[in-house]
Amino acid sequence: MANDTRPEAPTTITGTPDQLVSQIDEVRNRLASNVDQLVDLANPKNVARRRIADVKARFVTPSGEPRLENILPVAGAVVGVLGLIIVIRKIVSN
Repeated sequence: MANDTRPEAPTTITGTPDQLVSQIDEVRNRLASNVDQLVDLANPKNVARRRIADVKARFVTPSGEPRLENILPVAGAVVGVLGLIIVIRKIVSN
């Protein structure tokens, strides 16, 4: 978790039994919440959804316009690799 706001663990147990039960319930609820957050973060569908959103944000602005400064280098690299493959195949076939 990025922001570590865990309370300091008490070194001694103090309080009435009712206070202790209340503290245990509070800790149990926090733990359950943390486990739920971890399950949500680790869910493969959610991981894929976040990755797709990251890639989309890299190539499209929030208003939906294409980001040419990112698209053109990728398109150039694809064309370059395809050209290299074609040249290599022609050399090998001769």
